[in-house]
This record gives sequence, structure tokens and C-alpha cells, in this order.
Amino acid sequence: MQPAMKYKPLKENEKLLQEFSVEQLEAVDRVLVENRGRPGALIPVLKEVQDATAYLPCSLQQGIAQGLNISFSEVYGVVTFYSFFNTNPPGRHKVKVCLGTACYVRGNKDLVENLSRELHCDVGATTPDRRFSLEGVRCLGCCGIAPVITVDEQVFREVRIKELPGIMDRFQ
Repeated sequence: MQPAMKYKPLKENEKLLQEFSVEQLEAVDRVLVENRGRPGALIPVLKEVQDATAYLPCSLQQGIAQGLNISFSEVYGVVTFYSFFNTNPPGRHKVKVCLGTACYVRGNKDLVENLSRELHCDVGATTPDRRFSLEGVRCLGCCGIAPVITVDEQVFREVRIKELPGIMDRFQ
């Protein structure tokens, strides 16, 4: 544990104010003040902060470390270890491409490569316009209708590459 330092509210951080609203940072400040010095609080704090901000960029992780009086490397290590923490801003629509065995052998490898190229976005990232987040998942439980992608909660079955532009255009 680092020596205790006076807490400077994140809502006063100019760099963070470029990414997040004052209201979001006030919510983060409340979480940090309530949990400062509480053993084992890091994962629940990160979850609450992500609920308020939608993602955890390094600049915010540094503020969390300062607010909890722990090292940045400890925060960063937890954020990058657990897959449910996001370090990139999410898109308005979450695209999931199933990479399970049934989908893979029926062509989802080509689908994900095509989507990545067309969206100008790697798997695990968000498009530059923040319209889509592209995610590869191990299984969507739809093996009988493979290959499958989902956009938000909508499932698209037996998808072919030529259908992708029409599917993506539905989500403006």
C-alpha cells in the first residue's frame, strides 16, 4: 500500500472531463471515497465505475488507483485480466461473432475477417465512429443455425458474407 495521499476528486481532472461527464465522474468519486482503504474492494469498485462510465481507459484507471491509494499496476492488472472489463469505449451496437466449432467450420472465420475489414475495426475494439463494438465469442448456443452473429440482442442465423452489409445497415 502506498502512503496515504489527500484525495483529489476526479471531476476536477481536465483530461478525464474530455472523456466523461461531470455526473459520471461524480459517481466515480462517490464510489472511490466510499471504498478507500477497504480491503478487497478493487473488483467491486471497478464494476461500479464501469457501470457509471461504460469503460475503463488507462487515464481513469490511474484515477482509481489514486482514489483507492493503491498502485496503478494493481488496477491495470485486474482490468486486463478479467474479460468483463472494457478498456475501449463501447459502440452503440455490440456485434458478437460466434467462433465456436459449429460456426467456425461453417464459415465464421471468413465472416469475422470480413466484418473487421468492412467496419475498420479489429475484434475486441470499437469502430472509429463508435457505432459498433466487434467481439469474438466462443459460443452463442446456436449451433443448429450456424454460422451465427448477433447485433445487440438480435440473432442472425446461417449468415453469409454477402448478407453482412444489409445486416449492419439495419443498425444506424
